[in-house]
Amino acid sequence: MKETLRYLAGIAGPSGYGSKSTAEQVTEDHSSSHHHLTAIITGGTSGIGAETARVLAKRGVRIVIPARDLKRAAEVKEGIQRESPEAEIILFEIDLSSLNSVKRFCNDFLALGLPLNILINNAGIFSKNLEFSEDKIEMTFATNYLGHYLLTETLLEKMIETAAETGIEGRIINLSSVIHSWVKRDEFCFTRMLNPKNYNGTRAYAQSKLASILHAKEISRQLKARNARVTINAVHPGIVKTGIIRAHKGFITDSLFFIASKLLKSTSQGASTTCYVALSPKAEGVSGKYFADCNESKCSSALANDEKQPQKLWKQTRALIHRRILPPPQHVSHSHHHLKL
Repeated sequence: MKETLRYLAGIAGPSGYGSKSTAEQVTEDHSSSHHHLTAIITGGTSGIGAETARVLAKRGVRIVIPARDLKRAAEVKEGIQRESPEAEIILFEIDLSSLNSVKRFCNDFLALGLPLNILINNAGIFSKNLEFSEDKIEMTFATNYLGHYLLTETLLEKMIETAAETGIEGRIINLSSVIHSWVKRDEFCFTRMLNPKNYNGTRAYAQSKLASILHAKEISRQLKARNARVTINAVHPGIVKTGIIRAHKGFITDSLFFIASKLLKSTSQGASTTCYVALSPKAEGVSGKYFADCNESKCSSALANDEKQPQKLWKQTRALIHRRILPPPQHVSHSHHHLKL
């Protein structure tokens, strides 16, 4: 109850910010130190992703937007550069539900020879009906989790290298959701998430968001073991007026939506936690955590707090991806344990 009242009143937490803080407010300080940083933002063509891109660009960060709709991406780029004429925005094509498309994007980005300081795994879809990706994987899980897993796995060495060369901490942010806590233990089965027997759109979305928290925890553990100067955290943006909410027809009825809209965040308030974790000096060294309303928060889900789940999910995912996209054995390099794509 206390947390709900704090949220409604917008009372600031230990960070100095709260539910009513905007992305611009949380990045006002130290903005001059963000020049020369490069950030990749998935889902940067609408909603929270577009606002995150706008604010980070305004603070001097070079922005890379991989997008499925390049026309829409060009419009977002144009809008950002109208406000911030000096902003550098680079566009690439990607379909996060396709492992080969993610691999292509990573190759194209790495070929530019740019540093990589920030990776924001923001894109998310909600599919009411059961659909499959070209890899024959349930679409929500493929897009929201698997695509971001592969993106992170493939770009991680570049981030570690950039941090070592520049002395600036690298930061990875996974967008999650409070509804990760709706997933029951017996529902969280890897093979069933890839190919569900009884599909429910809200459950599939919640499972993908739980997976993104577990992913952050496992990668954080690995990075700490390597003493790498890169952090990874999961953030809950709050319930925001975006396309994802509009897609939940039936889940949120029109009358309930009207009541809920009084509690919904604006897009700028929704992007604030991502921007805070991406740029704030107060978030330095913090890794493997879950943030909400610009403050570290506790996961209410027993599954999210289960110590064995993160590594188990990571191993299952890595095995699947190796099976799907590694070249024939004669071309495999054994010099690195990570994916070389």
